[in-house]
Amino acid sequence: MNRIETEVRAMGLTVFANIDHAASAAAVGLSLLPTELLIFGSARAGTPLMQAARTIGIDLPLKVLVWQDEARKTWLSYSDPDWLAQRHRCAANATATIEAMATLLDSLAATATGSA
Repeated sequence: MNRIETEVRAMGLTVFANIDHAASAAAVGLSLLPTELLIFGSARAGTPLMQAARTIGIDLPLKVLVWQDEARKTWLSYSDPDWLAQRHRCAANATATIEAMATLLDSLAATATGSA
């Protein structure tokens, strides 16, 4: 998660929140394997999508979930921007923005996993 957040900030994107679900669980006496959610984005990219389909605001800003399974293997999860566009019936003129978001998320995943 640290690598992703560092890269997001280096790209000039806004980090809105880093939520440590495991810490929140521990605070109420429950256990949860490491699970963090990073919420980030850019109004320049997100606003045109919301102008095209206001409901996409439920899925924006972008989110990346980093979590460990029972075998202590670390996973990275995020919603595919193409799926988001279909879900919210974004207009065809949003294609370039959706493609840019997909490229960004793929790049972040590569950076986080060391495969970049």
